[in-house]
Amino acid sequence: MKFKSVAFLSIGLLALTTGAALSAADATSRVVKIRTGVENAMKFDVPTLTAAPGETLKIVLTNATTLPKAVMGHNWVLLKAGADPVAYATVAASDQAGGYMPEKLKDQVLAFIPVLGPNETAEVTLQVPAQPGEYPFLCSFPGHCVVGMKGVLVVKK
Repeated sequence: MKFKSVAFLSIGLLALTTGAALSAADATSRVVKIRTGVENAMKFDVPTLTAAPGETLKIVLTNATTLPKAVMGHNWVLLKAGADPVAYATVAASDQAGGYMPEKLKDQVLAFIPVLGPNETAEVTLQVPAQPGEYPFLCSFPGHCVVGMKGVLVVKK
């Protein structure tokens, strides 16, 4: 009986320790809330983000549109520094089945939130690149980036 108690106590402590570690990671993440589709506009309400190298960010994206996902879906795609968001979006526009995230360009993507419909919210937690610079982000839904639905993550010390 003593062995069972020790085993359950060990499992309980492991669960508590793991939970504490996850909570600590969440506590060290800076949360950035971004809304899209406000008044059905094709833009991010936060077009510029600034972060320190290696910082942990939790991006929370909300699609505030009232239009159907098929015509006004929005996503958030963070690309490597130097990547061309319009070129990425042009290729992505033909990849509806892949969520406008073309497999052949996955090496350019650092983080993403998939396409969201009206009033949907999703998030991604990422570690900011260690290299200072400008990292473009965009909505790869067809036509959105081309009309200005893009921004930049500025990484500086």
